[in-house]
Amino acid sequence: MTLAAKPTVENLGHYAYSAIKKHFKKTLKWETEVKKDKDPEALHQMRVGMRRLRTVISRFAIAINLPKVVSDKNVGKIAHRLGNLRDLDVLKETLENLSQPQLPKKERQSLQTALDALEKQRENALADVQTMLKDERYKSIKQALKDWLDEPNYQPLACLPMQEILPDLLLPEVSNFLLHPGWLVGTQIEGSQLVVLHDWEAEKIEKELATNGKTLHSLRKQAKRIRYQMELFSDLYGETYTAYVAELKNIQDILGSMQDSTVMAEWLENIFKSEIDTQIPTIANKLAENRYKMWEQWQPLQERYLQGKTRQDLHLTVLYPA
Repeated sequence: MTLAAKPTVENLGHYAYSAIKKHFKKTLKWETEVKKDKDPEALHQMRVGMRRLRTVISRFAIAINLPKVVSDKNVGKIAHRLGNLRDLDVLKETLENLSQPQLPKKERQSLQTALDALEKQRENALADVQTMLKDERYKSIKQALKDWLDEPNYQPLACLPMQEILPDLLLPEVSNFLLHPGWLVGTQIEGSQLVVLHDWEAEKIEKELATNGKTLHSLRKQAKRIRYQMELFSDLYGETYTAYVAELKNIQDILGSMQDSTVMAEWLENIFKSEIDTQIPTIANKLAENRYKMWEQWQPLQERYLQGKTRQDLHLTVLYPA
């Protein structure tokens, strides 16, 4: 089903077209600045634009016929390479913030060693991104998207009204989010009740994160996925929906901070080839304190989303667009 004209009706095709145009335009807007490598924010914005574009392509695949090169996989590879460089920028910013004058001299020296190693890693990641932005695969994806926006091509489902099909689009992702095993980290069954365990000492939290940190990180990615998808349709829902989107971002940020702190500790241990508790004990304590703080912020949200009422309310909110 080929439509020469751009859609004007608020149907599935209209939303697909608008979302692709918006996030593709955002990605292109920052490309030149990323090549110049002057502003870390440009890289961040381009990475976000590419991730959101990937979400759109995946979510609207049932309604659009995109060129083969514009696949979820290919766009994901671009986002991943941008992400590798962005992650190093975040790591650098965190390290610089940790390098305070009151640190013992030995630890300041160790941090400088880490920053020097990081700079070499970043040079390689930047070269990889700059090569990617010049290669034919990237250029072909850009051109294919431009051509599609000039002459969009749709599948039959594109004509369905958004208000009628929104729940069918979103509820599968809601279910995946609510049924994720990450919600069960740090819980136990008491009788027939699932209970979130409180008042843990820092050492026990560290052991739990060492065992189940990857599961929580997976939940974070699921939270980001559903948030991106729900944000596509915020204008079709009311205030309760918007509040859930904000809460999803909070979940994503808290779990992300917890994960970033863990990744930082692992990266430093790899650089120093030793435990950071002995190499940079002050920094190690700060990272552990951050994980403890994030754990305490996470548990009230965990309890809320383990409640049947919250889960039902989220389902009902998605089920009935404004």
